[in-house]
Amino acid sequence: MARPKCCRRVAGEPPCQIFKPAGVPASALDHVVLSMDEFEAIRLADLDGLYHDKAAERMKVSRQTFGRIIEAARHKVAEALVKGLALRIEGGEIEIAKMRIFRCMKCRHQWDVPFGTGRPTQCPSCSDASICRAEGQRGRRNAGEACPRGRS
Repeated sequence: MARPKCCRRVAGEPPCQIFKPAGVPASALDHVVLSMDEFEAIRLADLDGLYHDKAAERMKVSRQTFGRIIEAARHKVAEALVKGLALRIEGGEIEIAKMRIFRCMKCRHQWDVPFGTGRPTQCPSCSDASICRAEGQRGRRNAGEACPRGRS
């Protein structure tokens, strides 16, 4: 009997759940399903450029497990691209990490960091140390947002 999968931490939902070749209706295509943890592994390793040990730490899995997840994810993405299949992102044993958003005062780059990973020391874009939490991330209300418990 196989061991049950442990819950993997992901930063959040993808901006869209399906990618497909242009000009072909999704109903006419076969699909490859990329799980949410596989999507997160691609984001951490290929987009954010993290080493496997750091990415595994963020997802709360072992480095070996992360290696298996990223290998499966890359295979599925390659299959969808080469064969012209639709790629659906859904499912998986996941927990969504709460995120903090930081902004660089120099280049205005914004990025998110999961709670519990410590405060970043520099901007990932320009390496400047003048960073701060983005507006709306310090307990302030956004303009037009209702006041909690009916206060104004």
